[in-house]
Amino acid sequence: MKYLLIPFIAFFVSCGSKVESQQEKSEEKPSKGFPMVMPHEKPNIKLSHALERNYDAYMGVQPKYNELYSQFKYTPLKGLDYSNHDGTITRRDPSKVIFENGKYYVWYTYRHTKTPPQGADKSTEEIPSSDWDLCDIWYATSTDGFTWEEQGVAVPRPEKPNVGWRSVSTTDILKWKGKYYLYYQGFMEASGKRGDDCPVAVSYSDSPDGPWTPYNKIVIPNGGEGQWDQFSIHDPYPLVYKGKIYLYYKSDSGKKGDWVRMQGLATADNPLGPFTKYAQNPVINSGHETTLFPFKEGIAALVIRDGNEHNTVQYAKDGINFDIASITELMPNAGGPFIPDAFTDTKDGRGITWGISHFTSVNGWKTNHSILTRFDCDLSQDLNDPAMKRAHTYYKPEHYFKHGLNGEQRKRIKAENHKLHNN
Repeated sequence: MKYLLIPFIAFFVSCGSKVESQQEKSEEKPSKGFPMVMPHEKPNIKLSHALERNYDAYMGVQPKYNELYSQFKYTPLKGLDYSNHDGTITRRDPSKVIFENGKYYVWYTYRHTKTPPQGADKSTEEIPSSDWDLCDIWYATSTDGFTWEEQGVAVPRPEKPNVGWRSVSTTDILKWKGKYYLYYQGFMEASGKRGDDCPVAVSYSDSPDGPWTPYNKIVIPNGGEGQWDQFSIHDPYPLVYKGKIYLYYKSDSGKKGDWVRMQGLATADNPLGPFTKYAQNPVINSGHETTLFPFKEGIAALVIRDGNEHNTVQYAKDGINFDIASITELMPNAGGPFIPDAFTDTKDGRGITWGISHFTSVNGWKTNHSILTRFDCDLSQDLNDPAMKRAHTYYKPEHYFKHGLNGEQRKRIKAENHKLHNN
């Protein structure tokens, strides 16, 4: 009989445990909801994926607390003539701004031709194919960053067949061990003949005012056949980081009409090379130009226009593995910031507050040319400008209406309406 009782006892004990467990669950307090006031530190509660990301991916829980978030403000520059904007003079793709000899310096692509760009088929040795064809590198100086005095040519096109004999453009500056280096794209044929094929060249000087000596050699070559940077190495952008020269660059991969623009990295111990490309290039999967700066222990990047991650500020603690740090708008095209610690090998980059960028196709394609402009922002550890940290820019209705439907889209909608009404 006692053997028969054992299963029954086990059964009742099991049932009793389940009842007690259910009673305990019913007495548990409901999970704590997310607080009314967003805490600056991640709360110790279960969070949605979106809120986990909000705390883990960004440097602040709201844009106004994020050191790598900013709006951008623009001011016209004074002192530069554009021939009544007839398209014969262009200034574009400014370098970083540096401060030397009691004044600011900026270098840029300069074109002064008989006509505006006419396309590759109509181009000659005097008629440009594109806005960056038949160009030299010029520079200007300023005491306040708003009014600039043009100083003239820094790097002219060299004699044929040296690198850049057709055009030198899109320059940037490096200061290394008391000398100055200008890196730039060197074209050996009119842009558009085969795309924008070009490698990187360099000139060097003992002074930011020159004279500049061309190295007359390719310092960063195109990639091998079938690689993403096979045809173009654009926008060379040097910084001093971890005791080396970190030179970031852009390439156009893919094919005409379906370009994919991404950013790569090459490093060197000597400004004249050899440069070693990072094995896992590209290091940034989006962006149209390269604009980067030391920030804290790593490197921050402005990623504009192209790719899934356009309109973002990104950050890499190691200068290589970039993540999105903020999403913003009205970002500077081809921004050349003033970066006081660009070449100091800082371990605590302070960030940027202003620079020079460009606007392209100012009056449309018939007089296709570009102008330089000043941008201001708060991407700095040393500035707290609440007006730069606002999370919304108001646009009047006219701004939206300028982005209306094109002719093909209107035809499609008309056909859709016609089909709907006749069914």
